[in-house]
Amino acid sequence: MKLILKMLFTAIVVVVLAQFLPGIHVESYTTAIIVAVVLGLLRIFVRPLLVFFTLPLTIVTLGLFLFVINAMIILLADRLIDGFSVDGFWYALLFSLLLSFFQSILYSFLKEKKQKHS
Repeated sequence: MKLILKMLFTAIVVVVLAQFLPGIHVESYTTAIIVAVVLGLLRIFVRPLLVFFTLPLTIVTLGLFLFVINAMIILLADRLIDGFSVDGFWYALLFSLLLSFFQSILYSFLKEKKQKHS
């Protein structure tokens, strides 16, 4: 159930960011859901490979290269999904940063509260 809610939260954030960022375009709500699913899959399967192969560069930049990897994931999703487009690297980077920020806020609502036992 949490996975479905996370995908819906991500789709909502994608739609909202597309409204505010001029370089991000999403045709429909269905496309936003597809973007959420594809981004989740790319983060699971492709991102670890990119991190592994760019580890020396990531270490030299003190982890800042991870932002570039996230932007590349967004650009890859742009290539894979019809109806979703990003106008360039800088929009992908900004979209990635804002998406991560809003996802962390929304996902915090899904965390279970720990009960204190007295």
